[in-house]
Amino acid sequence: MLPHQLELLSPARDADIGIEAVNHGADAVYIGGPSFGARTSADNSVKEITRLAKHAHRFGSRIFTTMNTILRDDELEPARKLAWQLYDAGVDALIIQDMGLLEIDLPPIQLHASTQTDIRTPEKARFLQDVGLSQIVLARELTLQQIADIRAATDPERCTLEFFIHGALCVAYSGQCFISHAHTGRSANRGDCSQACRLPYEVKDSQGRIVAHDKHVLSMKDNNQSENLRALIDAGARSFKIEGRYKDMAYVKNITAHYRVLFDQILEERPELARASSGECTFHFQPDPDQNFNREFTDYFVQGRQQDIGAFDTPKNPGRPIGYVTQVGPNFVELETDDPATVIHNGDGLCYLDLQKELTGLQINRAESTGKPGLWRVFPKDAMDSFKDLRKGVQVNRNRDMDWVRGLEKKSAERRICAWLKLDQTPEGLSLTATDEDGHSATATLPCKLEPANDPAQADAKLRDNLARLGETIFQPIDVALNLSGPRFVPTSLLNPLRREAIEALEAARAAAWTRLPRAKPVDPPVAYPEDTLTYLANVFNHKAHDFYAKHGVKVIAAAYESHEEAGEVSLMITKHCVRFSLSLCPKQAKGVTGVQGTVKAEPMQLINGNQKLTLRFDCKPCEMHVVGKMRPSVLKAGQTSPLKFYRTRPGSTIPL
Repeated sequence: MLPHQLELLSPARDADIGIEAVNHGADAVYIGGPSFGARTSADNSVKEITRLAKHAHRFGSRIFTTMNTILRDDELEPARKLAWQLYDAGVDALIIQDMGLLEIDLPPIQLHASTQTDIRTPEKARFLQDVGLSQIVLARELTLQQIADIRAATDPERCTLEFFIHGALCVAYSGQCFISHAHTGRSANRGDCSQACRLPYEVKDSQGRIVAHDKHVLSMKDNNQSENLRALIDAGARSFKIEGRYKDMAYVKNITAHYRVLFDQILEERPELARASSGECTFHFQPDPDQNFNREFTDYFVQGRQQDIGAFDTPKNPGRPIGYVTQVGPNFVELETDDPATVIHNGDGLCYLDLQKELTGLQINRAESTGKPGLWRVFPKDAMDSFKDLRKGVQVNRNRDMDWVRGLEKKSAERRICAWLKLDQTPEGLSLTATDEDGHSATATLPCKLEPANDPAQADAKLRDNLARLGETIFQPIDVALNLSGPRFVPTSLLNPLRREAIEALEAARAAAWTRLPRAKPVDPPVAYPEDTLTYLANVFNHKAHDFYAKHGVKVIAAAYESHEEAGEVSLMITKHCVRFSLSLCPKQAKGVTGVQGTVKAEPMQLINGNQKLTLRFDCKPCEMHVVGKMRPSVLKAGQTSPLKFYRTRPGSTIPL
């Protein structure tokens, strides 16, 4: 990707969703392959990815396939074979976490550094650029200044900065969460997270006092950077990523379209920038992020630390307020809408907060207007006695609008590439040249005898109208030029195949001009890694990854947490989110505290969910929180998932790590 191009990068759970992402304006799509994709239940066959790649390349959009799990030694060869299969399928880049892949025989395919590589510093970013990663996914927790600092330390000609702009937020720094493996044996680094962060916890302070009860204190609101796109561009980001490889078709259509509209507005304002693919989109619906599942929105840390980033009351979708309860009947609920124009539909999803502030869902089986403006009677799918604390005056939200959902089940967008047509008269008859917005051109010829038009005044208009009928092709006509010796009559039966041949040739010319993204060459001699010691936090899970870091100057390399060498208490999660700060318990927030950052220490706290206990420790200097615990005996008893024996001491030393 060129430094002046902006890339809208959309997720795809499967090829059909990926195709619609392209149709709704994605410049690139990322999708999981048959394995190693860091998302269980989001795998796709190579054949399906081939189908997606062919469609994307018609518009100059790119396909990135995730191979971003950490790999055991016995998985390196299957991963190598899969990489070659994906290369042959037309995939444009692989998104990776495991540096062991750089030490095996990969195809000449571009490599991108996954968010799982935990890129938070200019030094780490520069290192990954210098070892051959062409695009790096920055940590979601970075501020605009930190992104700018990373851009200043890297080369925009060699390395593109990618940043998440929408979707669910992992509370931990990506690649720095091991709670799932510690408690269940399911590794987040291998795509099987149990999502302990979405559970409710009791929070106790260091004296054992309860400061929060049944709160989802590790659950974040959803990311939404709609208001920060211009600032992110100015900071140096060029690829803008939507989270959601588990999400459904409606989500991908809607969110892709939403950001396509926003980026097109920016491109209109800033002609020095360009989109990374071809074509313009027309939408048959109004994109609206609030219509999809969300936990409410935050822009997280982009503009600095914010108080209200957590979805502490519920990890569910609270929806939008639409009205309040006026009456509860034996099998119905009567609602008055805030806006009399609001229409409630059969199948809509409603919800409300009970007295304990737990979100309770109510799916409508049937909705009837009472005849009075804004007054509706809805008949829930479930029995009325199942709705706790539902009573007169309760505010009701709608978190599923079936009318809107049904609209996205239909064809909801068209993407067309601009084309110019020119009809020339030749000694043999006619030639039609089609040229697209990227400069590709193709010509079709028609040997025929030209006759003067019976109606000279209408002849040229009829020719232009006929030639402009590009129908269901990927092109839209911008101009039709006629270069004839005079008004001519050409039968439709001759013009149609001429136009069809020219357009097919133009698309073939586009396909022939498609080129792979270049594979970056690592700096030689190998650059040094920013540190000479790696703990389990580096996720080194195979000997090739060990060799990679050793080659780059690392002296001591511990095995990944999944190797079960860390049996005691360790940091199971490192996060920029601070429970103390979010609960207004940070010492630096206290009245009268004027100390600078790092001079005030916070006492540990405890999280409790059933018999599960975790300790919160606060590192106030970098303003980070560590969730500390140890591996459950049942997980340890299950044995190591990969038998590794790396150096636990510096060579020639008897001092353990």
